[in-house]
Amino acid sequence: MNSVSISGYGDDLSVNGIRIGDLTPDDHEQIEKEKGGQNYAPLENIVVSKVKDSSTLMARKPDPNDVKKYIETELIDGLCCYSAVNQGQLNQTIVDAVVKHLEEEKLPTVPRSIRHKYMSAFLLAATSITEMDKVVPKVAGVESWELTFKICRRWGYHVKGIKDDHCIIVGATGNFHGRSVAAVSMSDDPDSRDGFGPFVPGIELVPYNDINALESLFNEKGDRIAAFMVEPIQGEAGVIVPDEDYFIKVSDLCKKHNILLAMDEVQTGFGRTGANFAHQIFGVKPDIMGCGKAAGGGILPVSFVAGRKDVINVLTPGSEGSTFGGYPLASVVGTYAIKVLADEKLADNAKVQGAHLIGNLNKIMDEFPDKIKEVRGKGLLTAFEMHNEKHLDGHTVSVELLNHGVYAKETHHSTVRLAPALTINNNQIDQLSDAIRSVVKGL
Repeated sequence: MNSVSISGYGDDLSVNGIRIGDLTPDDHEQIEKEKGGQNYAPLENIVVSKVKDSSTLMARKPDPNDVKKYIETELIDGLCCYSAVNQGQLNQTIVDAVVKHLEEEKLPTVPRSIRHKYMSAFLLAATSITEMDKVVPKVAGVESWELTFKICRRWGYHVKGIKDDHCIIVGATGNFHGRSVAAVSMSDDPDSRDGFGPFVPGIELVPYNDINALESLFNEKGDRIAAFMVEPIQGEAGVIVPDEDYFIKVSDLCKKHNILLAMDEVQTGFGRTGANFAHQIFGVKPDIMGCGKAAGGGILPVSFVAGRKDVINVLTPGSEGSTFGGYPLASVVGTYAIKVLADEKLADNAKVQGAHLIGNLNKIMDEFPDKIKEVRGKGLLTAFEMHNEKHLDGHTVSVELLNHGVYAKETHHSTVRLAPALTINNNQIDQLSDAIRSVVKGL
C-alpha cells in the first residue's frame, strides 16, 4: 500500500518529500500533465503564488538566467476567476467574518436536516439584494443552473399543466451554463458536447438576440414550453451584449405565452455589469434566476437560485437537496459577500470604471483598426475582439499581456475577455489599458 507524507505550509508544504516552494513553473506544468486531467489549458510559464492586493496577484515565472529557478512578478487580475472575485481578492470584510465565525462561533458545518441561525441571515440578505421572494442555496454555479432547469420543468408540469414528459426548455445559441450533462445538452459548442452524449431531451435552441426566432418557436410550441433559460449577456461566447430592447420584448413574449423567463446571472451578477444584476440594466425582472461565482466573495463556492414564490414553491422535501448548499460557513460568506456588494457600492464603481475601460479600449481600436475588430461590454464585463487572423489570435495576446503585467484570457480564438475586480481604480484601469495598447501595437 502506498503511503503519503505531507508536512509544512505555504512554500514549505511538502508532499512525499517534494517541497512546493522549490518547484518551477515548468515543474508545476509537468505535474499537472502527469497527475491531473487535461480539462484546462492554463497559460504557459506562469504560476500564481499569492495575492498582493484586491486587484493584483503575485506570480512566478521562469528566471531568464536559470531555467531551474523562478522570479516573482506582479499581475493585474484582469479576469477575477471569471467574475468569482468581484469583491476583490481577500476582501477584508469577508475574511474577518470567516475568521471570527470559525474562532468564536465554532460552527463550520451542519446538514440541512437541522436548522442553523446563519441560514436565516443569508436568506434575508439574498432575497433583499435580488428583490426575489425566495432563495434556494447551492454550491457551484452550474448547480444553480441545474436547479433552475429542474424547477422550470416541474413548474411546467405542476402549474402550467404540460403533459408528462413533453416539457420543452428553450435556450439560446452560444450559451454557456456549465459543464454538467444537462448544461452541455443545452450547449451548441462541439468541444463541450463531443463524446458526452446521449443528451438530455426536451431542449431547443434559438439564436441569441433574435426576437423573431423566439416568437416563432413560442407560437409553434408555446403550450409545451416551460421556460426560456438565457444569459442576460453571454460571457463565455465573448461578452455578447444584446440589443437594448431585446429582453423587454422577451419578457413580453414570455408573459403572453405563460412561459418562465429564467436568467443565468452566475457571471453577470453581483455588480459585474454596473448594476447588482444584469437584467436590471435591460429593465426586466426574471421569474427565476441562478447566481454563483461572486456570491462566495472569492472565498468559498456559493451559489443559489432566486425566484418568485409560486415558482420556487414547486420544490418539496426530498425533491432537491445539497450537502453543502447553505451550510453555516457558506451562509456567513454569502451574507458578507452581499454586505460588501452593498456597502462598498461595487456596482456603481463597475459602471464608472467599466465606462473608463471601454473608452480606453475604443481609443486603442481607433488607433489600430486593422488589429482590433470590436469592443464589447457592460460595466466591468468587457472584451475586445481581434480580426480573425493567425497572428492576431487571443492566446498570443493573453501570453504577451502576462509579460506586461496583466492576466487575461482568450475565448473563441480571437476574443480577449476582461473582467477585473470591481474594486479596481482609475490608475489600474489605465495601467491595464496601456499594457493592451503595447501588446496590440507589437502584433
